[in-house]
Amino acid sequence: MPSCAICLGSTRGTSEYHPACIRRLFGTGRLPSLNIDLNELYRLAAELAGKMSLSGVQEKISLVLSQNKEELQAVATGGRFILKPEPARFASLPQNEHLTMRLAAVSGIEVPPFGLVRLKDGPLAYVVKRFDRLDDGGKLHVEDFCQLAEAPMRDKYEGSAELCVRVLRTHSSEPLVQIWKLYRLLLFGWWTANGDQHLKNFSIITHRDGFRRLAPAYDLVCTRLVIPRDTLALPVCGKRSNLNVPLWLNFADYCRIPERAARRLLAAQAAVLDRALALIGRSFLPDDAKARYEAIIRENTAVLLA
Repeated sequence: MPSCAICLGSTRGTSEYHPACIRRLFGTGRLPSLNIDLNELYRLAAELAGKMSLSGVQEKISLVLSQNKEELQAVATGGRFILKPEPARFASLPQNEHLTMRLAAVSGIEVPPFGLVRLKDGPLAYVVKRFDRLDDGGKLHVEDFCQLAEAPMRDKYEGSAELCVRVLRTHSSEPLVQIWKLYRLLLFGWWTANGDQHLKNFSIITHRDGFRRLAPAYDLVCTRLVIPRDTLALPVCGKRSNLNVPLWLNFADYCRIPERAARRLLAAQAAVLDRALALIGRSFLPDDAKARYEAIIRENTAVLLA
């Protein structure tokens, strides 16, 4: 059965989308057209580099819906969506990010609306709705953990899980609640072998009422699919690899999460295994990448159950 390119659920016939999923992502009943091919997207990304409030090294452009909501259009400012194609260096990265974000959602982690769309010449690209833009045109203030830790961008890999906890203790509203969310996100990043979860991939968002909380998860990928020996970007209790249950309990103690509650969080992540395997099977990754992703998830789940 074909899979929905947004939720990865089964679809009927040749359709790649559920109408309800299209509406949740784009706010319209029909999939908007995207009249951009891969070469044009690379050209637009190069032209708009430095003009958009988007960071990172992967090519990306900012999009808005046309006034009639029938087309996605590239813009330099005021975009509501971010579009990321497959980069030349890493195969199937849009499919990888799409699947990993979907795994985060079924793990109970807050994520913005996202999906896959096809460029005019056929390749898939990853699209995500910006969580810092409001329907009335307003913008919410977002600061990444590099900024909050007063570290230069070049030091984004020089932090630690403990530094992230201290950032939330200092800068967030209801720090204990936000630190629990961070713990789950760091655990998920290890579970999915994400070696690019650095300081700029965590942010605090300030809402109009002044409430400051951990932003929805973004830029989640399984880096070990393309870098086989990759380790965590940020060490947890001093370790970037070979993490185990005692270490996660030690980190929970640093987070001031009671051991019984921490064990429930570890068990809850392990319990996602069957749903995760089903999503991997329905994903748009090539079959060999699916098999490797499945092996990673099984191995890390076994660690949590040891």
